[in-house]
Amino acid sequence: MTLITRRAALLAAPALALGGRLAQAQAFPSRPVRIVVPYTPGGVSDITARLIADPMAAAMGVPVPVENRAGADGVIGTEAVARSPADGHTLALVSVGHPVNAAFYRLPYDTMRDFTFITLTTKTPLVLCAARNFAASTPAELVAHAKRNPAGHVTFAGTGGVVRLAPVLFGQRTGIEMTYVPYRGSTQAHPDLIAGRVDIMFDTVPAALPHIQAGTLKALATTGATRAPQLPDVPTIGESVAGFEASTWGMVMGPANLPPPVLDRLHREITAAVQRPDVVARHRSLGAEVVVSNPDDTRTFVQAELEKWGAAARAAGVQPQNAG
Repeated sequence: MTLITRRAALLAAPALALGGRLAQAQAFPSRPVRIVVPYTPGGVSDITARLIADPMAAAMGVPVPVENRAGADGVIGTEAVARSPADGHTLALVSVGHPVNAAFYRLPYDTMRDFTFITLTTKTPLVLCAARNFAASTPAELVAHAKRNPAGHVTFAGTGGVVRLAPVLFGQRTGIEMTYVPYRGSTQAHPDLIAGRVDIMFDTVPAALPHIQAGTLKALATTGATRAPQLPDVPTIGESVAGFEASTWGMVMGPANLPPPVLDRLHREITAAVQRPDVVARHRSLGAEVVVSNPDDTRTFVQAELEKWGAAARAAGVQPQNAG
């Protein structure tokens, strides 16, 4: 190859690469874009996926089916997405369980490396609640009560995942030790919480709100970065414990190495769909706030969540088990 020919080839390379990326973007999508929800139907992740599917389909000109592929706290469906072709036609809509699962299970995929993170979709705070006659009515009073008594005197109900780990994180930040009482779900925990057989619970706002409104439970605080719209008079823990946040959330991701033009298109259509007024209103009725983020910020957020909940799980003595 002559010098002139080499120089021409070098000059042409960027144009060829750009042409390839444009062709790739123009070719996407070439078939239905499937959203895998790795949980059972009816939760916030499932509802979000179904709310955004139709607007995405209308914008992209292909069907956007939602597939519930539950099992092993989301591991089975998440693995299926990790093993899918990196062409943008298979996505996952996951929750905070994605990084939390790394503390509880030996995963068949890497929580960070095996995925392309696209955008957050929602955040939902927890609420720190207790029986009406519990000794404390604020986070500060809870800490003081715990410190006046032997370590582990205060008990908390947990159902696994972030609901189990949020009290551990609170204990780490405030220097108190509480005793974990396991339950299968909120429905099983609430009677004991109301009766005072277990002291506190960090529960989801939608699950606890009816009992708070009925006066059988009291809300000490919520765990989001800002006050929950459903409980505007209830302070956040962060107002007294700087930097504390323990929200559940939703996020869309795909397999690792999605091509940039495909990622850009997906980000544009997903964020437009989730910010529609009807979608925002429906989420707010569930106690969730719509949030969006760019792919880089999403990855940074998930990495921070992985580290935060991993540290809480180690403090709790969680031993990873085989998934499934």
